[in-house]
Amino acid sequence: MQAKPCRESRVVKTSRVFPNDVNDHNTLFGGKLMSDIDMTASISATRHSRASVVTASTDSVAFLEPVRPSDSVCLESFVTWTGRSSMEVFVKVTAEDLRSGERRIAATAFLTFVAVDDGGRTMQVPPVLPESDEERKLNESGDERAEHRRMHRAQSQEMAKYLTTSRPW
Repeated sequence: MQAKPCRESRVVKTSRVFPNDVNDHNTLFGGKLMSDIDMTASISATRHSRASVVTASTDSVAFLEPVRPSDSVCLESFVTWTGRSSMEVFVKVTAEDLRSGERRIAATAFLTFVAVDDGGRTMQVPPVLPESDEERKLNESGDERAEHRRMHRAQSQEMAKYLTTSRPW
């Protein structure tokens, strides 16, 4: 299977921050941003695989700077690393003060998606071909993040054995 450049899966979405998008601190509500991150990342994964995808995990979301109503928020996502059927997608969130033009990295996230066929079975995805320095750096550290995901999933599965499904009320 031929490798695909990261640019083929790149998605850029820019929007304004409106009053109904903010929390009690008058900054962008984290849950709203997380929803937008997942949506944007899913498009990148679908572009890369040209198949249906499911979110396997939200590996990390780091909120680095607040996003205010005077800002626009730009989400840029692309596939950085692949396994057999899984794809790691990186999302960079840039806030821009619309009056001053100052831009800052407001958040970063890594999500994992799995490509599935029409029967719901996992399917192979093409490798990724990084071209820029940013893409190469993210790709080179992908194996380490994948191993961390495997360990975390195993720990979560072990913990789930001790959790109850009885109603708390």
